Amino acid sequence: MMWQAIVVGLTFGAGVALIAAWARARRPSLAVRIAPYVRASTADEIRRRSVTVTPLPTLERILAPVVRDGVRLLERYGSPTDQLRRRLRRAGTTTTVEQFRAQQVIWGIAGLLVGLAVALLLAATRGTSVVSLAVLVVVATAGAMLARDAWLTRAVKARERRLLAELPTVAEMLALAVGAGESAVAALDRVARLTHGAMSEELTLALGEVRAGARLPAALTAMAEATELPAMTRFAEGIATAVERGTPLSQVLRAQAADVRSRGHEALMEEGGKREIAMLVPVVFIVLPVTVLFAVFPGLMSIRWGF
Repeated sequence: MMWQAIVVGLTFGAGVALIAAWARARRPSLAVRIAPYVRASTADEIRRRSVTVTPLPTLERILAPVVRDGVRLLERYGSPTDQLRRRLRRAGTTTTVEQFRAQQVIWGIAGLLVGLAVALLLAATRGTSVVSLAVLVVVATAGAMLARDAWLTRAVKARERRLLAELPTVAEMLALAVGAGESAVAALDRVARLTHGAMSEELTLALGEVRAGARLPAALTAMAEATELPAMTRFAEGIATAVERGTPLSQVLRAQAADVRSRGHEALMEEGGKREIAMLVPVVFIVLPVTVLFAVFPGLMSIRWGF
């Protein structure tokens, strides 16, 4: 009977929450009241609202108010919007802050459903207490939302590794193009068109700002600040200094490539040292005790048996 009471309670609570959400949605806000007077036309508004992005349009329209409410809660209590925008920029994704918040809410709903299913299964089979089941559901929901954030952090680190791996090659290609007589902007455009990867995407964005009217040093500095990588900062500062002072750009680029490669070797040696220390853990706590056991066990058995 315990699991039946839990099901009834959850159903009643969901019904009350839906009624409260419906009642709150019935009260129009100021933006909704003035929207008919500032939008283009009613037909355009209906057409915009009818666009769906999932294979289940009906379910998407039903869950849209819940997702919007969850996005507002995340904006209020989650990570700051500016910080999240910088992380999305570093990840190289076209996802906006609002779309990421909506994805977090969807992941949270999925975690909530999984947590409810596991809680009902535990209540039906083992008779687990209601407090433990409630904690399980909350942890599953929060864990799913944090998992989406962790996925973004992983994407940021992966793209930073790609940038550091591609930077020396791109710097040498720029040095060859500049040494052949091309200007800095033309060399950047050639390398951006001939290469593919994270570094090419960054150069394309910087060239877009240059074509929009920004100076090349300012565009490269903005690119380095967006990536938040020291190597990219040195790369941008080296090119900016060479362009402004008229120093040989090819030599600066070759020096930048050599510097990035040397720092990459240092990072690789440091990572190797960390992995070597990590390999001692199974050796000391698993292999060594088993070896000692195999060496000592026959002697102990011989002493016990009197051989």
